[in-house]
Amino acid sequence: MRLRAELTAIVGAAQVTFAPTHSPDDLHDESLHPAPREPLAVLRPTSTAEVSALAALASREGLAVTARGSGTGLSGGASPVGGGLVICFDAMKRIIALDQDDHVVRVQPGLTLRELDEALAGTGLRYPVHPGELSGSLGGNVNTNAGGMRAVRHGVTRRHVLGLEVVLIDGTILRTGAPVVKSSSGYDLTQLIVGSEGTLALVTEVTLALSARLAHATTLLVAFADLAGAAHVVPHVVASGLAPSMLEYIDPLTMSAITSHAGIDLGVGEDLIARTGAYLVIVLEARTAAGLEEDVADLGAMLAHEGALDSFVLPEGAAGRLIGARENLFWVTKASGANDIVDVVVPRSKVTSLLSDVARIAERYGAFVPGCGHIGDGNVHLSVYLSDDQARERLLRELFARGLELGGQISGEHGLGRDKAAHYRALTDPNLLELQRSLKAAFDPRGLLNPFRHLDERPLP
Repeated sequence: MRLRAELTAIVGAAQVTFAPTHSPDDLHDESLHPAPREPLAVLRPTSTAEVSALAALASREGLAVTARGSGTGLSGGASPVGGGLVICFDAMKRIIALDQDDHVVRVQPGLTLRELDEALAGTGLRYPVHPGELSGSLGGNVNTNAGGMRAVRHGVTRRHVLGLEVVLIDGTILRTGAPVVKSSSGYDLTQLIVGSEGTLALVTEVTLALSARLAHATTLLVAFADLAGAAHVVPHVVASGLAPSMLEYIDPLTMSAITSHAGIDLGVGEDLIARTGAYLVIVLEARTAAGLEEDVADLGAMLAHEGALDSFVLPEGAAGRLIGARENLFWVTKASGANDIVDVVVPRSKVTSLLSDVARIAERYGAFVPGCGHIGDGNVHLSVYLSDDQARERLLRELFARGLELGGQISGEHGLGRDKAAHYRALTDPNLLELQRSLKAAFDPRGLLNPFRHLDERPLP
């Protein structure tokens, strides 16, 4: 009762729930492998001062703390710990300051991508990171270093984070970075915290760099006989200076699934569909209509020269619906019974090799592993259909190991969470793990922030 009274005093009775009265939506993210645990409390602070007080209390009492944004993560990063605290940031969603001269915005972590985009409409500016789920929060994007389809041109989240306000587990409030585009002043703690999945500190403010909102865009659908042909053209497109804002690969089975699910007719003839082994979806943007028209003509000529079967400029409505359907692929694969969704990233020149190896691994295990992904930056998304849990874990270990052998990483943008942490620990240089553990100990010596994932080998209680 004492703890409940103290927690309630910090955030107010309307901003806290206690077991067993939690909303089920607060107890999981979108991982396909939920491990339900009931926390002591789910709290919705409205200020940094309240977050600081909650962290200090958790430190004093030895309570695990799980940060939660919108719960759109795919790797179990926001799953609560039994008896711990969930600090949900959806009540901290203000735009604190917008500087249109310096192209910088400072926001609270609960603000969603959609809310920020709507607030920037009419300013000529935008936050260009586009991980697909626009209901995702900026704090969640920071903690997972979210990427998405625009990363080929604009990069992932860390490229746009200029500074943070964070709360350490003992309640200390720190500011890192500054609203400037370069710095040679000390360790870059901002970038250390970006992508740390809530294991080092609680993010309470984010300072973001914005970019120009271009007025004209078009989408091309390009058909190739096979993946090798599609992959071959990607370096030429990237090196051309056309700077596509999206450059996506979709295999024919996935294309059929997402267009059928969304009821989209792209106007592709049955003969071409039968001959197509891989699709590219390419989005170009420009300041002027004339400039865009010239870029589209140049790109079309390049694609024809490099062996594309055909390319189409999609009508605006169909293009928007296709991109939306691609963004919603997770829901399609989840509904179809996928057992895992992974996002291995390799150098883009190695995508063909990775997918060829994936096909061989899948065949050996009797699994079905279709895919698509951000081929412009080598981030391949794979849906794994294999119901035997032990066999699937062995398949994933081989798949991740092959990605690392090709010069890649286990996750390009979803993060490790609980789902992939064991694979990461098994496949990573022990010296690198030990250095990371030292960093973790400096920030969180008792292991209270988002425990039982990432480097934490303790079994989930």
